[in-house]
Amino acid sequence: MAVWNPWRGCHRYSEGCKFCYIHKGDMKRGMDTNLIVKSAKFNAPVAVDKKGRYIMKSGQLVYCCFSTDFLLEEADPWRNECWSMMKERPDLHFLFLTKRIERFSQCLPDDWGEGYENVTVGCTVENQQTADERLEIFSKLPIKHKNIALQPMLEAVDIEKYLENVELVVVGGEYDRNARPLDYDWALAVREQCIRHQVSFSFRQCGTNFIQNGKLRRLNYGMLFKCARESNIDYQAGRE
Repeated sequence: MAVWNPWRGCHRYSEGCKFCYIHKGDMKRGMDTNLIVKSAKFNAPVAVDKKGRYIMKSGQLVYCCFSTDFLLEEADPWRNECWSMMKERPDLHFLFLTKRIERFSQCLPDDWGEGYENVTVGCTVENQQTADERLEIFSKLPIKHKNIALQPMLEAVDIEKYLENVELVVVGGEYDRNARPLDYDWALAVREQCIRHQVSFSFRQCGTNFIQNGKLRRLNYGMLFKCARESNIDYQAGRE
């Protein structure tokens, strides 16, 4: 696994951004998250060593823009270079998430066609309203590999009618002292939707305020992932 952030900075965009860890971290460091700047490692996927070999090793999944959004307007002048780097490295698989899926069609390279084989696009939603708005668009886009990220999940959400051609759905709660609660039953309901449509499901993390069996549990950061793993509800489509 590799991480590639060609730029830094982002803007809060919807309810799911309320307790964004990027904004909180930047505030502690005295940085302005709303300032979008090109990173020093912009060319990381195609950077080479002294012998001309790619530094980013072949065969990896590359998490792109996980501290920003690949479809930010301010990044429009740089994005085509990113697409070109992805195309140059078919030996890598790139994954990015976005809350701005309505911008996708206007941000594509000329040769996108039905999508690049080595690019997965994840559409992030947090409640029923954003699911209906964003996934309606997402379901019609020419993308070869599609994921849905329900993070943070803020209420019970029905995404069943949007699961066609989706490979993976990820569910997670919110981390903050004042986090809005995640009810375990909501995650289980999405899991059942995925199983009915043979879509893989991953319960990535609980929330700071986690409701299970009707009881509210308050979890620290380290427990969010541990409790999710111990629930053992991940589902891999195609396996018995």
